[in-house]
Amino acid sequence: MLLTVISLLLDPFKLDFMQRGLAAGVLVGISCAVLGAFVVLRGMAFIGDAMAHTILPGIVIAFLVGANLFVGALIAAVLTALGIGWFSREGEVREDTAVGVMFSGLFALGILLLSQVQSYRDLTHILFGNILGVLPPDLIVIAIVTVIVLIAVAASYKELLITSFDPGHAVAIGLSPDVVRYGLLLLLALTIVTAIQAVGVVMVVALLVTPAATASLLTRRLRDIMILGAVFSIIASLIGLYASYYANAASGASIVLALTAMFILTFLFAPRRGLIWRAFTRRSSRRVQP
Repeated sequence: MLLTVISLLLDPFKLDFMQRGLAAGVLVGISCAVLGAFVVLRGMAFIGDAMAHTILPGIVIAFLVGANLFVGALIAAVLTALGIGWFSREGEVREDTAVGVMFSGLFALGILLLSQVQSYRDLTHILFGNILGVLPPDLIVIAIVTVIVLIAVAASYKELLITSFDPGHAVAIGLSPDVVRYGLLLLLALTIVTAIQAVGVVMVVALLVTPAATASLLTRRLRDIMILGAVFSIIASLIGLYASYYANAASGASIVLALTAMFILTFLFAPRRGLIWRAFTRRSSRRVQP
């Protein structure tokens, strides 16, 4: 019985493409979890979704001129990050409003350009991703971006923390919240563009938001949110790959659904903060009252 279970667990990863898919899921999960902690903390969840869609015109333009699609997507994502920061820098326009303007405008431009392409079949993989189709060069790029994200966050952790919790205090001690925000937006742009090639738009947004949101129901410490978020992402990647192998299910969708299930279970049963936990605690406290 034990040997059968071990065989069921290990058999899928005897295949090279499954090994690469797992490696991509782990690396993307780590980088997204680290940045996702700040995305959730700063209320920037919509930004990840916006960036994941506003790369469309960059991809289409690169496709039309015969340039590298990754470069086109990265340029579009960086312009989106800078545009969001510029429009909302003085507070005259709320950040979510700036995101909405950039999102709708650039996505519409991408659709307009896409209508000029005779066939966009070659763009499907970039837009929707395929974690089981990750190639060794893709894995190298993802690994490099993950290292860049980890080093950048570690080097500026204190600045990110202070500007996230108390921008006024950050200004008082000589920090520039705008500079820190631009840096975070650029890291998000780089991570999203790199990850989309492997896992697609929907999964990138889910990895940025859902693991961190789930972890934030279990702990208040930012470092713990990052670590737990990465663990949730890795577990979901395993579940998605097993579902793909044994049930012939879409791996990306399975990963997102696994993350969503984790969030719902945590929302209901998390100690002290879960809905059912709090209801049970209130009922118990009523029983012990004289």
